[in-house]
Amino acid sequence: MPLSEHEQRMLEQMERALYAEDPKFATALEGSGLRTYTRRRVYQAVAGFLVGIALLMAGMVTVQIWLSVVGFLVMLGCAVLAVTGWRKAPKPGEQPTAPGAPAARGQGRQRRSMMDRIEQRWQRRRDEQGQ
Repeated sequence: MPLSEHEQRMLEQMERALYAEDPKFATALEGSGLRTYTRRRVYQAVAGFLVGIALLMAGMVTVQIWLSVVGFLVMLGCAVLAVTGWRKAPKPGEQPTAPGAPAARGQGRQRRSMMDRIEQRWQRRRDEQGQ
């Protein structure tokens, strides 16, 4: 939900006050957002995927089956990390959600539709009792 104009002005005033009071702390907070964390996680997963490829190839060259299997598992795990990290990254201009808040899109839609159904039932009962 976007912020109202008053809330945006208040937030901007708070940011300016923070920069005026402690600019070093403000710049430190600037780069430690959720986007930075997820981007770093995706980069680490890509690097791990490349290490997995190297292990897989090394296992094939040295005819060590177990090394190839480990390389494949590392590749698989890193691919899962990269995809889940990429999905969780907020889009540019989007407000990141709080860490404890339910952020799954499917759950939000499902809850909304469930709430809509409950509200419709409630409205029907009120209408039936009123007539």
